[in-house]
Amino acid sequence: MRLPDKVCLITGAGSGIGRATALLFASEGATVGVADIDRAAADETAALISIAGGSARAYGVDVTEPASAEALATAVVADFGRIDVLFNNAGIAGVGLLHETSVELWDRVMAVNTRGVFLVARAVLPHMIAAREGSIINMSSTIAEVGLANRASYAASKGAVLSLTRQMQADYATYGIRVNALLPGTIHTPFVDRYLAESYDDPAAGMEILKKRQLMGELGRPEDVAAAALYLASDESSFVLGSGMFVDGGVRGTK
Repeated sequence: MRLPDKVCLITGAGSGIGRATALLFASEGATVGVADIDRAAADETAALISIAGGSARAYGVDVTEPASAEALATAVVADFGRIDVLFNNAGIAGVGLLHETSVELWDRVMAVNTRGVFLVARAVLPHMIAAREGSIINMSSTIAEVGLANRASYAASKGAVLSLTRQMQADYATYGIRVNALLPGTIHTPFVDRYLAESYDDPAAGMEILKKRQLMGELGRPEDVAAAALYLASDESSFVLGSGMFVDGGVRGTK
């Protein structure tokens, strides 16, 4: 067990990377707070954990709303006494060139991907400060470092998350809190399947294009990112602070 008796809160845990991470954390001994804007999806993830013999509770949350973020942190602490690990995983995509991006899309992507990290971390940090320990994992993206065509709003939001991660670490290291970021490449999630269906006449051909982004020649799996999150959540990474961990199948090597 790599997370024995840890209380871990994961946002966006109703599907994809969040669900895979919740299942993995629970299998490693954690009690998992499964949070998602889609409460039914969060319930399903929590049920899967329970079926597998783990411990979890589902919560509904809108990470863009201060009151919702505060209520989430308060509820988890009330239910389990503390929050040892926060994985700010909730996010959405934004596709388009800068001059073609609507103000509404820009604001929505920034609200979920960046404001959401700020609000949930702001709600959780006082509890970690009081405990003088904790691990926060923020979801950034390889795009924050290398860019990708037609992703202006998404790249901006994930670049902000990476910078915020480093700033948070500078501010909270003295409280025993570690803050790190994950920078995935293209991961095969339900979102990617929807994107292919909506953007390509031939989704299979579109998939081949996506695969070429990685030196591996394949898309990553949610479990690949979950494994990296497990390392950052566990005490094994006790000397890892303010880092951006790439889980990208070699995207940088194709540039």
